[in-house]
Amino acid sequence: MTPIRYAVIGGGIVGAAVARRLLQVQPDAQVTVLEKEPKLAAHQTGRNSGVVHAGLYYTPGSLKAQLCRRGVELLKEYCGERGLPYDECGKVLVARNAVEEARLGDIMERAQANGVPGVRIINRAELREIEPHVEGTAGLHSPHTAIVDYGAITRSFGEDVVAAGGTVHTSFEVTGITRRGGETLVTGTHNGTDTWEVFDAVIICAGLQADRVAALAGDQAEPKIVPFRGEYYLLRPEKRNLVRGLIYPVPDPRYPFLGVHLTPRTDGEVMVGPNAVLALAREAYGWGTVSPRDLGDAVAYPGFRAFAKQHWRTGAVEMLGSLSKRRFVAEARKYVPELTVDDVIPGPNGIRAQALDRDGSLVDDFRITRNGSVLSVRNAPSPAATSSLAIAEHIVAMALDTEKKETV
Repeated sequence: MTPIRYAVIGGGIVGAAVARRLLQVQPDAQVTVLEKEPKLAAHQTGRNSGVVHAGLYYTPGSLKAQLCRRGVELLKEYCGERGLPYDECGKVLVARNAVEEARLGDIMERAQANGVPGVRIINRAELREIEPHVEGTAGLHSPHTAIVDYGAITRSFGEDVVAAGGTVHTSFEVTGITRRGGETLVTGTHNGTDTWEVFDAVIICAGLQADRVAALAGDQAEPKIVPFRGEYYLLRPEKRNLVRGLIYPVPDPRYPFLGVHLTPRTDGEVMVGPNAVLALAREAYGWGTVSPRDLGDAVAYPGFRAFAKQHWRTGAVEMLGSLSKRRFVAEARKYVPELTVDDVIPGPNGIRAQALDRDGSLVDDFRITRNGSVLSVRNAPSPAATSSLAIAEHIVAMALDTEKKETV
């Protein structure tokens, strides 16, 4: 029997996990990862805070909740097998008033329904025992929330793919996807040279470019990706003792983004942030990079205009935090009052590929579309990195189901 030829477009953690899973399920398959950057995990995966989300917030029974809890188990096991860091430093949601305390109860119910272990509501004294420098009236403690290095995990996934007989092509930018009969022609440039390959099935995990690559395959135009840049500061080394574990605000359901929080990393750094501002390009990690095409696409999209109209006040606050270090740090001081402007230095920035529907609503759950033998991951929101191994199981099952139906 002729081996099935798969292309996985995108070398972030989801794409690498999917390629790895394909070879686990079909060891004789020919699996090729196509990544446009010179390395894996170059964008969202390699520029996030490294948190392994426990599943506190997600609607019980949703795909996001199911994949998160399954993903945590698989990721912890994988890191243990590979000797990769997996630090259960724990997480506290800090309530600052009675309104936020009431929200903790709702989050607690969701966490318990999702099977999050060890989660409990704590009073002010217990909060200070866990995080001595934090100020709040109450909190919710998730002791098993962890931190990892997602870039290292993705590179390990890539090594698994190659070890199982797959291929990883970096510096391969896809420019066309054409279905012809039972095959799919993928054209692109590899190290600057025009090239093409033929596959039986294609799985698109293109992150920041998800909508555009899906469109190459003839998929629907929406949801659209709108890029939001998250900016971080880092605590100076002598101030890292202010933070023991993850310190988060209580989410406000009226607003689309979580707000500034404090996050230890496996390399010893402590991140403060992020904010969320419209990026001037899909891969713009600072104000100096502008793409007229990317910016024009975002502003012209009715979904973005509807979103901006609804959340312009929040956007203005986020923008002020971007322009003023003092205002940025003031948000973190709500939780760690000892923190000063002099205690932080500029840190890394990341981009969130936020999928928006035409009515301006955020696409909150995973969204995967199918166009013949092409599967497209149109939205993979947080906790996508946490859930990567579980997402891979889900996507590969969908791909195999497609093949079964097409051969009937």
